[in-house]
Amino acid sequence: MTMFLKQLSFLLLAIVGVVTATTTCHDETFVPDAVLRITAENKTQSCLPSKSVVLVNGTSPGPELRLLEGRTYWIRVYNDMPDQNLTMHWHGLSQAVAPFSDGSPAASQWPIPPLHFFDYEVSPPVGRAGTYFYHSHVGFQAVSASGPLIVEDLVNPYPCDEEKIVFIQDVFTNNDTTIEQGLVSPLNWTWSGESSMILVNGEGGGTANGTFCNASLSTIDVEPGKTYRLRFIGATALTFSSLAIEGHESLQVVAADGSYTKPLNTSFLQLGSGQRYDVLLTTLAYPTKSQYYMQLESRERPTLTRGYAVLNYGPKPSFISPPVTPPLTLSNTSTTFLDYALTPLSFSDISDFPTADQVTRRVTIKVHQHLLSGLTKLIWLEDNYSWTPEVPAEPYLVSLYKNDGIEFPSMDRALANGGIDNKTGAFPAQIGEVVEIVLQNTGADSGGVDIHPWHAHGAAYYDIGSGNGTYDAAANEAKLKGTTPVKRDTTMLYRYTSGSVGNGTDAGWRAWRLRITEPGVWMVHCHILQHMLMGMQTVWVMGNETEVLGKVPKPEVEGYLAYGGNVNGNETHWPEVVHFNDLWAENQ
Repeated sequence: MTMFLKQLSFLLLAIVGVVTATTTCHDETFVPDAVLRITAENKTQSCLPSKSVVLVNGTSPGPELRLLEGRTYWIRVYNDMPDQNLTMHWHGLSQAVAPFSDGSPAASQWPIPPLHFFDYEVSPPVGRAGTYFYHSHVGFQAVSASGPLIVEDLVNPYPCDEEKIVFIQDVFTNNDTTIEQGLVSPLNWTWSGESSMILVNGEGGGTANGTFCNASLSTIDVEPGKTYRLRFIGATALTFSSLAIEGHESLQVVAADGSYTKPLNTSFLQLGSGQRYDVLLTTLAYPTKSQYYMQLESRERPTLTRGYAVLNYGPKPSFISPPVTPPLTLSNTSTTFLDYALTPLSFSDISDFPTADQVTRRVTIKVHQHLLSGLTKLIWLEDNYSWTPEVPAEPYLVSLYKNDGIEFPSMDRALANGGIDNKTGAFPAQIGEVVEIVLQNTGADSGGVDIHPWHAHGAAYYDIGSGNGTYDAAANEAKLKGTTPVKRDTTMLYRYTSGSVGNGTDAGWRAWRLRITEPGVWMVHCHILQHMLMGMQTVWVMGNETEVLGKVPKPEVEGYLAYGGNVNGNETHWPEVVHFNDLWAENQ
């Protein structure tokens, strides 16, 4: 039985009986596989003045974590901040077996209180080796509180001489607290400002809105005539990047969002917040100079931010300045970038792709920016519903376990309302369904339109393409003919004009197709941090009440149901946790 089928069989045990669980004390004898300590410290980034920055083990990005597929790991996360909550999300990895370890405070987990720690249970299944990252899911912290997470293969289908991580972030003039307060303020809504610089592996210089920043660049050390696997990680808050490497026009994409693909050549990459691409690069056999610039530029924003890193063939310089004149001319946004072109490498991913006649339901989510009446506050709506830091008041899964006012979402109400239960604000789905989710961009109250990298927790989906205007299922099926889409977890909802469109006018779509197999409560949201804070998030409840809440009975999860519950440790007590993956293994 494959790992996937074993997982599914365990999750569905709740249908026929109650799983018995016990809690385990993680005392001084327990040794976690990795430890992340989160602090807020004054730090200088790029050319910006020193400000408070949320760091992981004292750095941003945080340390690289390497896990092996098919193993269970415990990662201890300390919230060493005295005045901020914290979670950690394992972006792209399904946490279906350990639902309280997904790190999404709106959906599944109370945040870690100040000066407490939480032990996250992470178990990458066989078949999901690839490039991921971890980041906080509270407020604006993920702009800096993040780091690479690599799931290693049992057998690597693309051997190379060496691997390099290209971790892309952006920075802003104001600190996290000021930005968050401005975006959620009901009376004095304030935009965060545009990105002040694009960073690669924590360093970066270039230009922002025409202002030159002479900060040292990150170097990626290579040798002539070798093949490197470059793991590009889009950990930006806002920036949608176009990038290319001077003198190296052949980039061979071999994975997207943790899914291996058949090789596909491209001369550039587009990378939105939350996206990852693995690229094979063969270096020059006879380089004519020691350093070649990697150039990154923001797209789809009112101002241009241009950053750089360096592919370094020579001795490592102590300081490399950005060029005054850009060495490359990067293309404008391609709204067809890799769509209908990438093909899964895995036969199981090809054979598992649901055909159109297997689709049981289509859910169209209309994305719209709204100006609250009588206020200056802008919010984002999805089917006229907005999930903000105040809504819900507690994690949705916690509310369902506690049965304290938020009822289990009704499929009947959802079917009558295009997919959303308009009483609970959640999107229910049934195990066994094959659902198409169509993200439909629409004109804002002001007439503008934006782009959005949409990310799904819980399970990867088959990305079936994008286009202008309104989604046409028959026309898109014709474009899909002869192709097999790749499983993704973050894809771009483009706009097709930079001008004004009519209020509510359909202005572009992105479509997914997925089998509903993972019972749980999962976030599906735009990965731009500003948009998340403004409400561009949805909550999906997959499975019925028995399937979702019957995995582990309530007495054993009581510690997860209260803010500061005994699943959190601190200086005075050790945490009491459930070993969800051990419980699953015992029921095979």
